[in-house]
Amino acid sequence: MDVPIPEAPKGREGRTQALLETLEERVMVMDGATGTGLQAANLTAGDFGGPELEGCNENLCRTRPDVIEQLHASYLEAGADIVETNSFGGTPLVLAEYGLADQAFELNREAARLARVACARFDEPGRLRFVCGSMGPTTKAISVTGGVTFEELAEHYRVQALGLMAGGADYLLLETCQDGRNIKAGAVGILAAFEQAGWRLPVAVSVTIEATGTMLAGQDAEALAVSLLHADLFYLGLNCATGPELMSEHLRTLSELARVPVACVPNAGLPDEEGVYHEGPAEFTEIFSRFFDQGWLNLVGGCCGTTPEHVTALVELAAGHRPRPIPHHQRSLISGIEAVELTADNRPLLVGERTNVLGSRKFKRLVAEGDWEAAAEVGRAQVRGGAQVLDICMQDPDRDEIADMERFLDRLVRMVKPPLMIDSTDAAVMERALTWCQGKSVLNSINLEEGRSRFDRVIPLANRFGAAVIVGMIDEEGMAVSVER
Repeated sequence: MDVPIPEAPKGREGRTQALLETLEERVMVMDGATGTGLQAANLTAGDFGGPELEGCNENLCRTRPDVIEQLHASYLEAGADIVETNSFGGTPLVLAEYGLADQAFELNREAARLARVACARFDEPGRLRFVCGSMGPTTKAISVTGGVTFEELAEHYRVQALGLMAGGADYLLLETCQDGRNIKAGAVGILAAFEQAGWRLPVAVSVTIEATGTMLAGQDAEALAVSLLHADLFYLGLNCATGPELMSEHLRTLSELARVPVACVPNAGLPDEEGVYHEGPAEFTEIFSRFFDQGWLNLVGGCCGTTPEHVTALVELAAGHRPRPIPHHQRSLISGIEAVELTADNRPLLVGERTNVLGSRKFKRLVAEGDWEAAAEVGRAQVRGGAQVLDICMQDPDRDEIADMERFLDRLVRMVKPPLMIDSTDAAVMERALTWCQGKSVLNSINLEEGRSRFDRVIPLANRFGAAVIVGMIDEEGMAVSVER
């Protein structure tokens, strides 16, 4: 989709520096609910632009900008440092349900502009208010619902990111994330927007962990944190799904692992059968007090059911606490649905090699026959046998390696939890495979046998997707058979 390429707004670098410094110096407070806040406004179909657009909150930025500005103002008056744009469903993918896909850029630009106007009214010397560009999970989870490809989703996020940048967002937030593959697609789309524009903004990620203890697509907090260790995020956080109490253990995990600030933005408890949230400001902040006492928090806010009163209570509470110190650990971890730590106590690392067409006649035959379920069962059997990582190799010179890799991973990722090791000499195969993996995978392998060329093809993929890399001790002169070599 062709959209305008925004120029960097005047004063952007100064605002970005102020934003980063503020989060380093103190606990910042975000606003509260947007969706339930708009529901409380008792809007009619006419407010949305007609019956066919009823429920499209993003269109209110055009039809009832006064309502959106007032919602932002209510949270800023309550003391919030940050307000989110009214763009949670602002991708072309979601807006297509209302026939507005081609207007995604304009709606996101307007959402950011309205939030910027509201913040400008409350900016003071020494205390700026900031605009968070909200980018929701869309209505599709690649690993769960399907219905969208990785590349398509990345393109939808690219368009949304450019609109939010054009309107004046101070940073972008991939929020309420439920699928690690969606997060990666969002990151790829945002990076594409930055490359097009020639300038960038800070980026944050906030995930939703259900009462079951995992994201919708299966990852727990540890595996998720590991998959994002490479990313220079503004912060990593939890939002939605539950009230603060059920976030406790997941928040502890993020606080221990994340080498970036940590955010907690819960609902006002769990809703009743009518969808009403009943946890008031006092109960809400009582649980936050425990989180602060543990030193887990850098940024707080409210999601569904929270009000300006909740935000005021958070502002008062946060003022009395220091932000969480950022850990600088160098722990080595990889992940799939679950994480594996690479430590001396966890040696040898058991890598399943049967899902390799060069090493297993049975597996090669199943691939040639197109029996993908049975082929994936080979991988699952290795996990049951104790494999901590699965090596995947489809290098059959008589077949299409990329197509085979995708068909196989489409089955396998639904059946196993350990990290995956992508075994190929083709960087294009590695890249396609990484789009199928939720966690921090392993690329097998690179060496200097042909000089730097293989490094230069593979290392950018590792940086882009957050993968680990196996490096073979080989150069143009041969294998390293001694310490000196």
